Amino acid sequence: MSQLTLMATAQPTDRPMLPVGLTLRVPAVSDAEELGRLYFESFPPGAACASLTEAVDEVRAAFEGEFGDLWIEASGVIESQDELVAAILVVHRAPWPDTPDCPFITDLYTAPSRRRQGFGRLLLANSLTMASTTDRPRLALRVESTNAPAVALYTSLAFHPVA
Repeated sequence: MSQLTLMATAQPTDRPMLPVGLTLRVPAVSDAEELGRLYFESFPPGAACASLTEAVDEVRAAFEGEFGDLWIEASGVIESQDELVAAILVVHRAPWPDTPDCPFITDLYTAPSRRRQGFGRLLLANSLTMASTTDRPRLALRVESTNAPAVALYTSLAFHPVA
């Protein structure tokens, strides 16, 4: 599989309304266990992490800055009755040399049972709005080129391939 690097010019973006009973908030270090579980359950076995422990460790590493300085205010989680159902993690700048010099989405995932409800779009809109306030008003990410639903979501929000 090959990955695409996509980037969008960040601008204030209308956020869809959340249904009653759901809340959008910034993630906290105390969410690491639940974020790890959500991360692990959101991908096919072995696609992101080989085990739940590995997924939790990866989320903890994100909070510790392993994938760049985590931008808490541009990141977000959607919660339903004290259960996380979707999350986006954004860093000020990714540490990899082949990524654009701008805010970067390291992870966006939704519980399989909660997909196709607009949570990814809402989280992206929130992050695009936050990135629009920076001196580098862009937002970038990587996605598997074969992940048609994700690519369609990103392109609908004006993300385009980066050379």
